[in-house]
Parts: sequence; C-alpha cells; structure tokens
Amino acid sequence: MKFTEPNISWERSSYSPLKRQWQIFNIAFRFTFYLLQDFCFRKNSSFQRHKRAKWLVDKLIELGPTFIKIGQALSTRPDLIPVEYITELSKLQDRVPAFASEEAIALIEAELNTSIYSIYQEFEPIPIAAASLGQVHWARLRTGEEVVIKVQRKGLDKLFNLDFQVLKQIINLGNRILPGFKKYELKLVYQEFFELLFSEIDYINEGKNAERFRNNFHNYPKVVAPKVYWQYTTATILTLEYLPGIKINDKEALQKKAIALKPLIETGICSYLKQLLEDGFFQTDPHPGNMAVRDDGAIIFYDFGTMAEVKGLAQEQMVQTFFAILRKDTDKVLDMLIYMGLIERMTDMSAVKRLISFLLEKFRDKPIDVNAFQEISTEIYVMFEQQPFRLPPQMTFIVKALTTLDGIARNLDPEYNLMAASQPFIKNIIRSGNQGNLLVTVFNQTKIFIKEKINKPSSLESFMQEFQAKLDGGELQLRVRSLENERMFKNIYLALKSILYGSLMGFSLLNAILLVSTIYSQWAVILFGLTGLFSLFFIRSIITLTLQERFLK
Repeated sequence: MKFTEPNISWERSSYSPLKRQWQIFNIAFRFTFYLLQDFCFRKNSSFQRHKRAKWLVDKLIELGPTFIKIGQALSTRPDLIPVEYITELSKLQDRVPAFASEEAIALIEAELNTSIYSIYQEFEPIPIAAASLGQVHWARLRTGEEVVIKVQRKGLDKLFNLDFQVLKQIINLGNRILPGFKKYELKLVYQEFFELLFSEIDYINEGKNAERFRNNFHNYPKVVAPKVYWQYTTATILTLEYLPGIKINDKEALQKKAIALKPLIETGICSYLKQLLEDGFFQTDPHPGNMAVRDDGAIIFYDFGTMAEVKGLAQEQMVQTFFAILRKDTDKVLDMLIYMGLIERMTDMSAVKRLISFLLEKFRDKPIDVNAFQEISTEIYVMFEQQPFRLPPQMTFIVKALTTLDGIARNLDPEYNLMAASQPFIKNIIRSGNQGNLLVTVFNQTKIFIKEKINKPSSLESFMQEFQAKLDGGELQLRVRSLENERMFKNIYLALKSILYGSLMGFSLLNAILLVSTIYSQWAVILFGLTGLFSLFFIRSIITLTLQERFLK
C-alpha cells in the first residue's frame, strides 16, 4: 500500500483554539447549507447523497482524529443516517493518510533512545496501515522475530484538548439557547468520548489490554492475539508480534483458502460472547480492519486501544439468560442488562422494555434487518422526547460491536442465525462448568420453556394480554385535545424562533463586518462564528416551519 503525505492542517504545531473553532463552525455551516440547498431544489437522489457524503468524509479527515472517530462511530448507525453516508463513512478507516516515514523513524529513535539499526535487522519505511491516531510499520528484530511497530501521530493530546474546548463551548451554548437541550446530558456523553480518546493514545495501556485479552483466550486456539514486546514499547510506540492474515470480510479470499465460513462465523460470535458474558472485558471496535483470519481458520484480533469492562455473568446466569431470550422474557433480559451495568434503572422502565421486546421479537431467530428499525423509529423518537435516558457507554459500545459483527457475518453468510451461531458457546459452558448445578439449571429452564409452549394462549388471548400489559405499563395513552389549536400555537412558536435567530444572525454579521478592519479583528472572527451558529438555528427553524405547513395542508 502506497501512502503520500498530504497537507493536513491539524498536524501543524501552531494551531490556535480560535482558528480551530472557526474551521469547525465553517464546515458545519457549509454542510448544513448544502443539505438545505438539496432540500429546496429537491435533489434527493442516491447519487446526490453519495456526493454529499464524500464531501463530508473529506472534511472529517481535514478536521482530524476527533472527527474521524466520530465519523467511524456514525458509520455503524444505519438506523440514524442514510445508507449512502454509511457507505462513505465506512471508508474512513482506509482513507486516513499516513505521515512522513522520516518523522516515524525519528519518533521511534527518540522514544527508544537508540538508532533503529541497533534494534532491527530490517525496517519497512512505508507503513503497512495508517489510522487516525497513528500508523504501523513492519520490522524484523535482531533476534529474527517479525514485529509491527505502532507509531503515534505527534501532538494528539494538544489537538484533543483544543477539540474538547470547542465542543464544550458548542454544548454550553446549546444548553443556554435551545430549550430541552440540557435533558439529553450531552456534556456527559462528550466527556466519556474524550476520556476514551485519551485512553486510546496511551500505548502502555493498550499493551496491557492486549496481554489481558491474550491471557483470556490462551486455551482457545481459534482466537489469537499478538504478543507485546515491552522492551520496545512506550506511551507513544507499541511493538507487537507480526500476525498476518486475510481480512475477515474478504469472502472471496477466504473461499480461495478453503476456509469454512460457518465455523468462522461461530468462532467470531462465540469469541465475543465469551468476552462479554464470561470475561467482562471486550473489544469495543471489532471492525474488519481489526480482525483477520489465519490459514487454519483462527481469528486474529489486532487493536486493543478501545476495550471496555462490564460485570461478567456466572455460568448459571448465562444459561438462564439464553433461555430468557428463547422465551422472549423481556423482564429477565432487562434484569440481566441492569445487573451487568448496561442499563441504568429508572422509575419508569416501560420505554426500555418496549425496545427490548421489539429486538427479541424481530431479531432473535434471524439476522438484524436494519429496515425493521423503521417500524419503531417514530416511537423511539417520541420515547426519547418524553422520557430521555442515557445508556451507559458500555451499552453503546456493545450495540456498535454487535452491529459490526452482524454486518461481517451477513457478508459471509446472508442466512446466518445468531442463536445457532452461539450454540458452541452454550455447549462449552455446560461442559466446562459445575456439571451438577448447570444440568439442574438447564433442566429447570427447559421445563419452563416447554411448559410455556404447551400452555401458549390463542392469538386473541395473546392480543388481549399484550393490550392489557401495555395499558397497565402506561404504553397506551388516551388524550383529548384541539389539534387545530396545537398546530396554530406550534407554528407561531416556530415563526417567533425564526425571527429571533434571524435577528441574532444579522446583528452578529453586521458587527463582525464593522470590527473586521479594526484592532478588534479577533472579536470579528468570534462574531462570524456566532453568525454561522445562528444561521444553523435559523435554517433549522425555517425548515421545520416549512415542513409543518406542508404536511398539515
């Protein structure tokens, strides 16, 4: 793979917060303007969305690691953004440019305090991979062992701090200006995001994670992790064993090597279930760039910078959970998620129960169909409007990882079944645990499952029971209201908001123009930034008002 060093503005050492703020606001305003233009001129074709998505990806790369990471996270959310954006954002992992080889060599020598020729027999100056946080070089040690050296980009901590400040200002502004913005607790979300980023640029921490993961799977020959060479590792340089393999989603290459796809899918699903349920320590980003397949069908895991921990389950609890999923027992599954710390207990859990029930109904026996989410998209939106809650970060990591794994499995075998793929893991639990207790648990759970199947009520009885449960749980509400009055007041409110934002936009722009040629030109830049922000609010209000009037005619 050949890399060229691009002119990346965020790699400059003299980068001021003011310039960074202006760059972020400028790109956000331009993207919003393009979307508004497409909306007004009815340019909503797939080709046009691809065009906008490509532009956005270019700009995310221009903004640097923070926004590349945000783009990569969005690439796993097809329920939120169009498929054209998913396609382009998924390419971010492969499109991040490398930095100069001379700079990488200088960083290695500075960190290890010696010449690379005294460490390596061979060193490949052209990186074999590049990511948002660093790049990877192949080398051969003096002892003859092949290794890869992960070299971090310079100045990442400074850049993260700048982005941290800018996003903090945006969120604070949103909390002050937008009603209801505060209830979504975005401050906590971005704080968790940056804590994750800062932990990811500590390569000592990543090395420890790799060792722990390797130890967890030392009795599993079908799951492989690289050895860490601690004598050649620092906070910004990580040296690992070289483990080449076929990219896990390269179906054609796997078939050429005669690697059976069904056992491979089972290995991938079961390895993740072990990480999540047994070890309580799992990789949060198992995308195809972080997983490969050895010639013997073993899966190689590479990246351990983003690991998360949850409370593991005892073997009896795992068996109970699997049977609860088979029975579609929403309450039992919810209790397990709360126990593991993946959902926070609230006074009213009806909204969360509805979501779990939907997932059990739709995806228990078949692959995840993203289009099925459209069935409850409106309900989820209303649910968050009326009862916003924030999932712990571990839960969002699991959703992201499962979505990614599901995509890989579907690419290899469109007809794969999640429950069938997890059977080897369940059998292994029963074989390896306390046979007496587990067999009793399995027997009792099977008895409950069969009993429920035999005593299953008729379709009419099921409907009435479900209706009664929803009514008791507050999921069905009867309201009497004047729709015309509501619509009128809502339109008046939106019109007033549009006027307010338009006035603020004009005021900021006028003052910025007046100050730009004076000694207070720095304030002009801030006012131009505020003009862009108020423009976004103004455009959003106008679009909402236009849509309201169009749909209510």
